[in-house]
Amino acid sequence: MADLGDRRLYLCTPDRPDLLAFVESCMAGGVDVVQLRDKALDARSILERGALVAELCRRHDVPFILNDRPDLALEIGADGVHVGQDDAPPALARRIIGPDAIIGFSTHAPSELDASNAEPVDYISTGPVSETPTKPGRAGTGLDYLVYAAAHAIHPFFVTGGATPETIPAMKEAGATRFVVVRYLTESDDPKAAAARLRAAIDS
Repeated sequence: MADLGDRRLYLCTPDRPDLLAFVESCMAGGVDVVQLRDKALDARSILERGALVAELCRRHDVPFILNDRPDLALEIGADGVHVGQDDAPPALARRIIGPDAIIGFSTHAPSELDASNAEPVDYISTGPVSETPTKPGRAGTGLDYLVYAAAHAIHPFFVTGGATPETIPAMKEAGATRFVVVRYLTESDDPKAAAARLRAAIDS
């Protein structure tokens, strides 16, 4: 699973009452990477909910990534973990979760992206392009950061912040090919159709 290949549409979701049905609908619409990210869950809840999503993703051959916690990702058999600038360093995450796991790493500025090139990660995230409620207090990076990432990143990069069918073409023009989506899917009344619209914009 550490080879992300042509995977392009990455769902990042908090826990929710219909979590499994929601994730399955998103995958049916074209999501091909799933991350569980919920800052309000305690460790036991992350283990319980994460294990359910991990099993669902295995049945669909979709990588399952847990946010922040390499120790819990190892325990539930996640395919990988995503860490931020203030979380466990990627090298520590790698030692915990093993050589074959997927490790993602957040970057928000050219200096962080440059430093990420030396880290033992499989992909990075770049953004948020637009300011987003999921990252309160963090200003948007704008499209110029995507141009920089396309020119300087040695790892595959996924764009965060504001991806919709309407904004994806400009992001692609700036050099992006992979996209993390939160609100466009989590706030949709029809996540399968919403994912399909995103997928069409990405693949067009």
